[in-house]
Amino acid sequence: MDYIEQEFSVKFDYRVYFTTALFNLSNTILDDFFCKKKSSSSQKIFFVIDQNVVETHPYLIEEISSYFKKYQTVHLIEDILIMPGGEVAKNDLTLFNKILNAVNFYNIDRHSYIAGIGGGSVLDVVGYAAAVSHRGIRHIRIPTTTLSQNDSGVGVKNSINYFNKKNFLGTFAPPVAVINDEQFLKTLSDRDWRSGIAEAVKVALIKDATFFDWIENNADQLVARNMNSMNFLVRRCAELHLEHIAGGDPFEMGSSRPLDFGHWSAHKLEQLTNFEILHGEAVAMGIALDSMYSFLSGRLTEEKAERIIKLLVQLGFEISHPFMEIKEGSDILLGLDEFREHLGGNLTIMLLRDIGIGEEVHEIDIPLLIKASQQLKTYSEKK
Repeated sequence: MDYIEQEFSVKFDYRVYFTTALFNLSNTILDDFFCKKKSSSSQKIFFVIDQNVVETHPYLIEEISSYFKKYQTVHLIEDILIMPGGEVAKNDLTLFNKILNAVNFYNIDRHSYIAGIGGGSVLDVVGYAAAVSHRGIRHIRIPTTTLSQNDSGVGVKNSINYFNKKNFLGTFAPPVAVINDEQFLKTLSDRDWRSGIAEAVKVALIKDATFFDWIENNADQLVARNMNSMNFLVRRCAELHLEHIAGGDPFEMGSSRPLDFGHWSAHKLEQLTNFEILHGEAVAMGIALDSMYSFLSGRLTEEKAERIIKLLVQLGFEISHPFMEIKEGSDILLGLDEFREHLGGNLTIMLLRDIGIGEEVHEIDIPLLIKASQQLKTYSEKK
């Protein structure tokens, strides 16, 4: 046998910034970043912005233009692309193609930047387009929702939906920077504000029992839109995500998605409701289902399962839905097959051994899962 073998590693590094009023002329975070990364005299930046953000921040484009007139370290492409927010952004290939067309038309090279401002769906599309253009253009994420600031916006995944399957096309491509601006959170609807808290509950349940306790103790403050409480929650989520990414499998080369506790049913529920259920709302129901199943399968105590469900209700989440009322052959069960297919190999689902301690399993007892869904329906009807 004759062969040559090669092995190498690639270092990635990026910062997650926390600020207020990013494009205020006195805020130098962006320009300081560009000065440190300066690599040519012709670096450009192209912005893609969530339409929902433009509607709630009508002076944003003017502020961006003024900012780059004052700070000219990189050249702003004045033709800013506005695209619909929400899951439609990931379902419509014409939106993805518009970004590629702009890269081509404006000669955006690998030393330049594409910046996405918006919720997680818009950031996913922008990140994917940046990753595949010229095999990788520098990408800056500016998340504008609680969900994207404390979860997807901090990570290394980018994707669009295809074949009617969530995240079928995508890459692992870290951004060069993530900038969380609390000003964007202030204009969210109550529903969008709450949605991201589900991901905080998720990461606390599998990573940090102390953080879960904190969420319990501050649930009323979070619901009341206390900004100090939300800022702490966003920062702690970012810390836990970055710790995970720095661990053994940031690009999910194995058959596990440990940060996707509660997600196998959540992703399918979103599709079955034509994305009328927000991602965080679906995740809350998925957390409730998998927590109840963890109890019924002998992993988690009843008292702790009840704590989890009580917290979700206190935060204002529904814990059941007609599509989550599982029977043999229920469409929601297809989520298990899609989870298996997405990663290849064995089915791997994260369950709970304790609050703050996850456990990966490779089999799900469907009759027990049906029982878990029935108990949640009963609990939901009583609350």
